[in-house]
Amino acid sequence: MSLTAISPIDGRYSKQVQSLQEYFSEYALIKYRVIIEIEYLLLLADKKFLKLSAGAKKHLQGLKENFSIANAEAIKEIEKTTNHDVKAVEYFLKTELDKTDAQEAKEWIHFGLTSQDVNNTAIPLLWKHSLEFELLPAYLNLQNHLHQLAQDFKEIPMLAKTHGQPASPTRLGKEIMVFVERLENQIRLFSYIPVAAKFGGATGNFNAHHVAYPKTDWIKFGNHFVEEVLALQRMQFTTQIEHYDNLAAHFDCIKRINTILLDLCRDIWTYISMEYFKQKTKAGEVGSSAMPHKVNPIDFENAEGNIGVANAMLEHLSAKLPVSRLQRDLTDSTVLRNIGVPVAHTIIAIKSIEKGLGKLVLNESALKADLDNNWAVVAEAIQTILRREKYPNPYEALKELTRGKEGITKQSLHKFITSLKVSAEIKAELKKITPHNYTGVVAKY
Repeated sequence: MSLTAISPIDGRYSKQVQSLQEYFSEYALIKYRVIIEIEYLLLLADKKFLKLSAGAKKHLQGLKENFSIANAEAIKEIEKTTNHDVKAVEYFLKTELDKTDAQEAKEWIHFGLTSQDVNNTAIPLLWKHSLEFELLPAYLNLQNHLHQLAQDFKEIPMLAKTHGQPASPTRLGKEIMVFVERLENQIRLFSYIPVAAKFGGATGNFNAHHVAYPKTDWIKFGNHFVEEVLALQRMQFTTQIEHYDNLAAHFDCIKRINTILLDLCRDIWTYISMEYFKQKTKAGEVGSSAMPHKVNPIDFENAEGNIGVANAMLEHLSAKLPVSRLQRDLTDSTVLRNIGVPVAHTIIAIKSIEKGLGKLVLNESALKADLDNNWAVVAEAIQTILRREKYPNPYEALKELTRGKEGITKQSLHKFITSLKVSAEIKAELKKITPHNYTGVVAKY
């Protein structure tokens, strides 16, 4: 951890998000640009525009698969002269071809391309990989963790709170399943969004390609390169840059998933404050610098803070990137370099939630006490059965008994039931209802 890092994701939290360096660092962007340039050159060779020997192909494949920090540093050194990051990649690859017997192929590197043909395929590719290998697995693992907790707490009755007030009882497992279902729905939507790319020359029309080889079907070539070689979706009508609409949709979907996690954090935090959960302690840890007794729900607070930062950035990214001037301005370039930041804060938040969930210890006595102290919540059940029995004005009778009243107990409710002009069987049915068993039914999980 660097004590001089400006950003906490490169300082305090760097170990937690170190794996993201493979997708969002300067090294990663250079690496993915190299991958694009090499794949493009190999496809040109495959389509007989140029010849590459088996040795040259092997050298390029090895470079692509084993790209190193030293390689990236060499490209950065070239950039000091070119003052252009993509051109530096082109020149680097030309020097690599000089190490083979295919020097005559050097001018086919970056043939007919503009920088954004490289950037708007490299960035979608690294984005796709980061989702597949980092973010989606993190979301799914958390969802599975919550599903397991829901199973563990499936039979635990709990007083519900609507508007912060005691309400019809529920079960703790079902309340956790609310978040499992919400996550599942949004993750599914997330997975449906294609990862889009732009590949079509300086203004999207393959001008340079077409003027050089007018008989070649460059649309077919571009579609094959992006969709078959890179496994992305090529946009057919673009300016110099990709639309970023699908990327914005990804950002918005991440933001929605994060908002669900924010809601989860606040609920669990509240359950801890209500003592429904206690937290495991760890030897040597301190909860407060002044109050030795405290075990603070810091993991959920940490997650909430990181989600807030992530969502603020995601909001800007999704609003900014789809908007450009005419065929292109440069604002997307600097903004795109930050897409890994909200992902990092999201990963930190997910890890904090996982850590916090792992500390939870169910305090059944607190849940039981809350139910025992709130017999008024079965008034709904009593008045509903009385309606079934066509008893006159049952809602109003229960309202008069319970609304705003303190001290509603099992005894006072049973006294009320005894006074009702209904059969003994109905009275017995009503007296069987308790805050502990009046929890309804839910779908299987």
